[in-house]
Amino acid sequence: MTSTFEEEPGATRESVLIPTDALENFDQMSSSLDEIKSGNKTPSTEDSNLINSNDNFEDASDIQENGSTTEYDLGNSTEWTLKKKHIFVLSSAGKPIYSRYGNEDKLAWLFGVMQALVSNIQSMDDTLKSIHAGDTLFVFMNKKPLILVAVSKTGESVTQLTMQLNYVFNQITSMLTLTRLNKIYEHRQNYDLRRLLAGGERLIDHLLDFCETEPAFVLSAVQCLPLASSVRDSISSAIIGACSKIKNLVFAILLGNNRLITLVRMKKYCLHPADLHLIFNLVQSTESLKYSQHHWTPFCLPRFDASGFLYAHVSYLADDCQACLLLLTVERDVCDILSEAKQKIVEKLRRSNCLEPINESLATADETAFNLGFPELRHYLYKCKSTAQFYQPGLAPPYTKDIVKLVELYKRA
Repeated sequence: MTSTFEEEPGATRESVLIPTDALENFDQMSSSLDEIKSGNKTPSTEDSNLINSNDNFEDASDIQENGSTTEYDLGNSTEWTLKKKHIFVLSSAGKPIYSRYGNEDKLAWLFGVMQALVSNIQSMDDTLKSIHAGDTLFVFMNKKPLILVAVSKTGESVTQLTMQLNYVFNQITSMLTLTRLNKIYEHRQNYDLRRLLAGGERLIDHLLDFCETEPAFVLSAVQCLPLASSVRDSISSAIIGACSKIKNLVFAILLGNNRLITLVRMKKYCLHPADLHLIFNLVQSTESLKYSQHHWTPFCLPRFDASGFLYAHVSYLADDCQACLLLLTVERDVCDILSEAKQKIVEKLRRSNCLEPINESLATADETAFNLGFPELRHYLYKCKSTAQFYQPGLAPPYTKDIVKLVELYKRA
C-alpha cells in the first residue's frame, strides 16, 4: 500500500523534533521499524501522511573514506599525555575498541586497567561513574556490552562528558544496531569489534570534534537555515509532491552548512535532536558524498529505533546547490525509486525558483550580535524548547578563530 501525503494546516509551526524536556512523551510514542514494515497500524490518512516542519552499516566504510589515525609512541610521547581530553571505548571484557588518540593495541594495558576498575566496583554491587584526581576528571559509562571512558582536563562536568560518551555509543550503534551489538558479545565476549567498525573511527573522531565546536550538542537542539517562510513551504511541498506515492518513506531531510532547511516525516514518527546530530555528522564527515550522484547506506537512528536500520538515500541537490537531501525508508530495495524522487524534487525546486534563495542563505555570513543591535554582547544562544531549535549570531572577535573556547565557556555557564 502506498502512502498518501498532505500538508496539514499549521504544519509549518509544528516541531517534528523532540524537545529534551519532553522525552517522557517521546518514550511513549511508537517508533518501531517492525510496525512500519508490517503495516500493523490501522491504515488512515492521518497516520500514513507525511507532514512538514519549518521550525550496519554492515560495513561503515560503505560511505566513508579511509582515514588515518595519528600514532604515538606512548613510551615517551609528551604529545599524547598533554592532550586535554581522551575518549576510550572497550568491551565489557576489556577488549580495546576505540581510542581518540594513539593506537589501541599499544594501549591494551590501559584498557585492562579501566576494565578492572569497573569490574572491581561492580563486584561490590556499585557503579563507577567518575573519579576526580586533581584537575583531571575520569568519567565512566557502562552500557553493556561496552564500557566508555572520558579522561578530561577541560573543566567540563560529569554530565557534559557523559553526554559525549552517550553520543559515541549512539554513533557506534548507528553503524551496527544495538541488536547486532548485543548478539555479537552474547556469543563471543572477546570479539574485536574493530573488524566491524573499520573506517567508522572517522565518524567517531569527527563527532568528538563536532561536540567541541557546535553549540547544538550543548543545547540538544538544531539550528535552521534562514529562509523566507514561503520558500521553505515551497521546498516542503516539492518533497511531499515527489514522495507521496513511495511506500514506507519515514523521513525526508534537507540540510546545509550544519543547519536544517526542512524536515518531512511520516506522521506519528518523530526525530530526536540526537539522531539528527548523527545525520549531520554523517554528512559533514563524508567528503565523498559531494563527488557522487548518491550514496545508499543502512543507518540506525538509536533514539528512533536502536534495533534496526533505516536505509538512507543521501545526495546533494545539484552541482549548483550544495544542500544535502536524505531520504530514509525501511525498504532496502527502493534506491532507484528514491533516485527518481530526488530528481523530481530538484525539478520542482528549479521551477519554483527555490535553489537561488537556498544558495544565497548558504553563502551569507550570519550577522554578529553587534550588527544585530547588541553592542554589549559578543555572542549569545537562544533555544526554543518547544521546537528543539536554537539561534546564534555570527562569530565576532576573539572567537572567530577559537570556536572551541567559546563552546567551553557555554559549557561552564
